[in-house]
Amino acid sequence: MLAEAENLARAGVKEILVISQDTSAYGVDLKYRTAFWGGKPVKSRLKELCEALASFGIWVRLHYVYPYPSVDDVIPLMAEGKILPYLDVPFQHASPKILKAMKRPASAENTLERIAKWREICPEIVIRSTFITGFPGETEEDFDQLIQFLEDAKLDRVGAFAYSPVEGAKANELGELLPEEIREDRRRWLMQVQEDISADKLAAKIDTVIQVLVDEVDEEGTIARSKADAPEIDGLVYLDGHFDAQPGDFLQVKVIDADHHDLYAQVV
Repeated sequence: MLAEAENLARAGVKEILVISQDTSAYGVDLKYRTAFWGGKPVKSRLKELCEALASFGIWVRLHYVYPYPSVDDVIPLMAEGKILPYLDVPFQHASPKILKAMKRPASAENTLERIAKWREICPEIVIRSTFITGFPGETEEDFDQLIQFLEDAKLDRVGAFAYSPVEGAKANELGELLPEEIREDRRRWLMQVQEDISADKLAAKIDTVIQVLVDEVDEEGTIARSKADAPEIDGLVYLDGHFDAQPGDFLQVKVIDADHHDLYAQVV
């Protein structure tokens, strides 16, 4: 992985997304064995992987990171500016009953404590997550717990999916499948709650100066992303009327406006 990342950096790539089924478990299958890269020993563990990737001087963004204790070790690296202060954590739900049915060990209380600790260490951290509504057996009380979690956690980026039965999936045996209308209504309600949270968080960025990475220049200006924005799934930063840029450029910009998902800025 490190050799591939180094080659990409040398080729001019400005951002690397670390994506796996469970990035936080990196090295478990290898029993955290030590390998050699660049003539130096590197343990196969998430923290050491991030430290090595940071040495390439490009943006490093972590996805599909479950909230295990090993993740706590990489938050200081974010605070030090070595990797992006961004975590994609698939919490999926907040009700203990539903989490257990999903075979997820986390609890909402422990998760909120961990998020608070992460923010204490790295105030800039951006947390993205995804949730499932209408999972078999989900009651109104379970869904209310999920909404309360969203309001308490105030996550930066959220995606939601209405549960969809898959043939042969064990979840189909967990309880009566809720009507599609209820599953979808709950998804829409969750996203409406999150939209207000997102709008408040983005509005707080107005008048601040941030670094952005240019993705595209079109007939209206420059389209970029901040450290808080993963490609294709998060928001964008629009620099209307600015054409003096190329994809891959880093710019310092001042945020002048915001909506529920995107920022609008001008080069400083």
